[in-house]
Amino acid sequence: MTHTTPNRILEVSDLRVRFGSVVALDGATMYANTGEITAIIGDNGAGKSSLTKAILGVYPTSEGEILFKGEKAVMDTPHAAKSHGIEAVFQDLALFDDLTLWQNMFINRELTGGFGPFSFLKRAEMIKQSDDLVRRLTVNVPDARRTVRSMSGGQRQAVAIARAVAWGSELVIMDEPTAALGIRERTEVEDTIMSLRDEGRSFMLISHSFDQVMRVADAVWVMRHGRAVAHRRVSETTGEELVALVTGAINE
Repeated sequence: MTHTTPNRILEVSDLRVRFGSVVALDGATMYANTGEITAIIGDNGAGKSSLTKAILGVYPTSEGEILFKGEKAVMDTPHAAKSHGIEAVFQDLALFDDLTLWQNMFINRELTGGFGPFSFLKRAEMIKQSDDLVRRLTVNVPDARRTVRSMSGGQRQAVAIARAVAWGSELVIMDEPTAALGIRERTEVEDTIMSLRDEGRSFMLISHSFDQVMRVADAVWVMRHGRAVAHRRVSETTGEELVALVTGAINE
């Protein structure tokens, strides 16, 4: 790949991931634009999770190239992905149930004052920052001093999304973020994602719900057998066409 379009935050070219004789990615090529929600769809085993885990530095790649904001990026560890500003929100959230909202927001990033043996946590400031951020993202927000265990599924997702975007992240990858939620909570989470997109944030959304993709995404990639086999602007496709692309009834 010799050039990049200015508004592409991520480009993946001919990415391959193998585990012994098992081929998880077989030359996947795709891109995501800045300030958009880019959906990835496909049947189980199509390569969606393998693609995202390769981008996140969880799976080692044997071939291919990743460009992030136009520059070649080596995503060989999760820390490397985070250093580029790539965060992830998974279905299991990776929140600590018995810690408060603000503690989850600032875990391993605690604000401190003083120095050496006289250092102290800036608890009030962390509570205020957490409260301000989550309130900006969602209307149905718990107090920052409440534990995660006491929150609804939608509130937990709001906290996970807030934590992902709080630290200057450039791209947030979301894997089935609403799969375990009811209709009202799903709507709240989708509204949060779209609101952040309207502020210029960039998302990759892995979803089994074609209805959700049509509601929230700007573009969609279809994966089969470890490859991205089709790309559509959501405004120019239908749920029926996406089903046909996923099943192979339409080939490109």
